[in-house]
Amino acid sequence: MEIKPGQYNTLRVVKKVDFGIYLDGGEMGEILMPAKWVPDGTAPDDLLEVFIYFDSEDRPIATTLKPKAVVGEFTFLEVMDVTNIGAFLDWGLDKDVLVPFKEQKAKMEQGKKYLVYLYLDPRTKRIVASARIEKYLDVEPADYVQGQEVNLIIWIRSEMGYKAIVDQKHLGLLYKNEIFSEIHTGEKLKGYISQVRPDGKIDLSLQKQGFENQVDELSERILRLLKEEEGFLPVMDKTPPEQIYQMFNMSKKNFKKALGNLMKRKIISIGENGISLLQSG
Repeated sequence: MEIKPGQYNTLRVVKKVDFGIYLDGGEMGEILMPAKWVPDGTAPDDLLEVFIYFDSEDRPIATTLKPKAVVGEFTFLEVMDVTNIGAFLDWGLDKDVLVPFKEQKAKMEQGKKYLVYLYLDPRTKRIVASARIEKYLDVEPADYVQGQEVNLIIWIRSEMGYKAIVDQKHLGLLYKNEIFSEIHTGEKLKGYISQVRPDGKIDLSLQKQGFENQVDELSERILRLLKEEEGFLPVMDKTPPEQIYQMFNMSKKNFKKALGNLMKRKIISIGENGISLLQSG
């Protein structure tokens, strides 16, 4: 049986003791789960899904706690302490994870959050983290297709927009002219692939690609506001883009497309002072 430290493992309960239970860890031997984490009614031979990490004496420990990330994942974590060996970050367990100084881009500061990658140190076999993000990104060419939904972690702001981690593998870019709502570093969002360039760079969007995929969502947004305002809104296709964004959280281009669609379906009318909800709508 191969146990994967820093990951979830399904293990068999070997025995119960006053201070917890022991689980069958295969080549790692019996692994302790302290009593505070043992589910009620647990008995020998039960199978439990547990997370395996190491205590301060490098002994394997099992827990039912859910860490903020597992080995092989990127995540934002807060620095709890800085010592002479590195920074310790809160990853949701009773033992913080270490970022050695050599794995820091700049010296980390207590109380700040950083994007890190969790990995198993091949030399010490300990679970550690690194802020040197680029060396842990997938070097294999991305095989995403246009419009594919992906999971994003917003990493850092750049001149062109925001860099983001795509599906825990690749680096992508959200262009600032494609961002129509406030976003923050560390935020986890659903996004969409705009394109994968010939050089392998990935362009992202926070909106589904193609008007056919967006129209229902955007039209519903306009209709919802119309109903809230008793069927009339003082905006039209000549309204400044900033005002449209403030009201509808969408670009003027998409707003005009949505208006056209609603008019075609005879749900709204556009007058000199704004848009109105028709009775049939």
